[in-house]
Amino acid sequence: MLHEVFKLLAGNSFFEILLIAVALDTILGVLRAIKEHKFNSCVGIDGAIRKVAMLLSVGLLMLTDIIMHINVLFMVPDKYIQLLGIQKMGVCEFFCLLFILYEAVSILKNMTLCGLPVPERMREYIQKFLDDMTDEMPKEEE
Repeated sequence: MLHEVFKLLAGNSFFEILLIAVALDTILGVLRAIKEHKFNSCVGIDGAIRKVAMLLSVGLLMLTDIIMHINVLFMVPDKYIQLLGIQKMGVCEFFCLLFILYEAVSILKNMTLCGLPVPERMREYIQKFLDDMTDEMPKEEE
């Protein structure tokens, strides 16, 4: 059964995109820590635990999909189904999409904080989000 889960995850484009997003976010997070001279092993370990837990939960959700044959495409509008070109979306793929979006926000945050070019409107949104929800934005010196 476990072999089947690994085989299905290996051929799952949603999972592959999630792996790429996790890797990119990790790399940008390390680069940000280097730039800011703020290496914090507690933060790094917490982030690594979160990412491993995310990937393990996707594996368990794939196992759930295998056992229960879940398909949540009925909740997705037809134009998106055609755009994605998929026939089935289990709970695993659904959560992969949610995790990809979560990682994308984190990637954009790290890009903004590293000083990389981010589209103006998106950078403004990310900066407002970080100001409102976290204490990660550097305070402007007067």
